[in-house]
Amino acid sequence: MKEAINMVVFDMAGTTVNENNIVYKTLRNAINTVGGYELTLTEVLAHAAGKEKLQAIKTVLKNSLDVDDDELAQRMFTLFLKDLEHAYEVEEIYPNSNAEELFAILKERGILRVLNTGYDRKTAESLLEKLNWKVGKDVDALITASDVPRNRPYPDMIHLAMQKFEITDPGFVVKIGDSIIDIQEGQQAGCALSIGITTGAHDAAQLRSANPDYVIDDLLEIVEILEKKNISNTVV
Repeated sequence: MKEAINMVVFDMAGTTVNENNIVYKTLRNAINTVGGYELTLTEVLAHAAGKEKLQAIKTVLKNSLDVDDDELAQRMFTLFLKDLEHAYEVEEIYPNSNAEELFAILKERGILRVLNTGYDRKTAESLLEKLNWKVGKDVDALITASDVPRNRPYPDMIHLAMQKFEITDPGFVVKIGDSIIDIQEGQQAGCALSIGITTGAHDAAQLRSANPDYVIDDLLEIVEILEKKNISNTVV
């Protein structure tokens, strides 16, 4: 018997990590401080969620303000990185509900657990350190925006994870995230399932606009989904 799914790729903030939107609040503050704007968190989340953060700033500027200025975006990004490092030092950050329980279940079943993120590697690793999550123990790999030439919605991060574990067929991979762009990433990679979760940036209606295979409210719902998928695809 062969499992149909042997890797689950998880987004971090809003999906497996509960950081109360620290990243996007910090991003909003950097944009408003440098540019003199008054963008709301809702506006920032609508255009920035899940993206590599410099690209996220450029997207927010273009879509919310009709501003196309790379030098301005870079100044905002520099302030964002500085302020985010401080925020992570002082703010409380927790595993998202049932994340660690799900990681343990997947490990027991021999399914790889990969984190991927629009953060750069330094930021992502500082987040793992604060959560006391260890690569090789709590999760099997961390793939970040700074590890690949193209970021979401391109599938490069998922493809890199597959290469790392010598998985050649994306039909053995599931992607889950809390933003539209997470779903699009999984779809572009050809994943067996692209799943949205309502614990982060985008609500159920926004997630459904990307035509995911499922929209869930709790990470443990993944267990039943995988069981159904593996039963229907198991080969002898």
